[in-house]
Amino acid sequence: MIATLLCLGLAIIFAYFYYVAYFRWRNCFNEAGRCFDSDAGVVYLQQSGIVWLLLAVLALVAGLFIAWHLIRNKR
Repeated sequence: MIATLLCLGLAIIFAYFYYVAYFRWRNCFNEAGRCFDSDAGVVYLQQSGIVWLLLAVLALVAGLFIAWHLIRNKR
């Protein structure tokens, strides 16, 4: 049960990082895959979106699989 909650919590955290590092800036990236935020002085990389999204999906799938396995074994 703890592993399920941990995986689902990680999925939420990784999805938040995906939103902050990529999704908000998806229309700003140039042909090199970079976006400069002049207000914060930060360069966002387009490749980071793929990494954060992959981590979020993997954590979600792992959490759902563990929950499904727990429910199936209780019967």
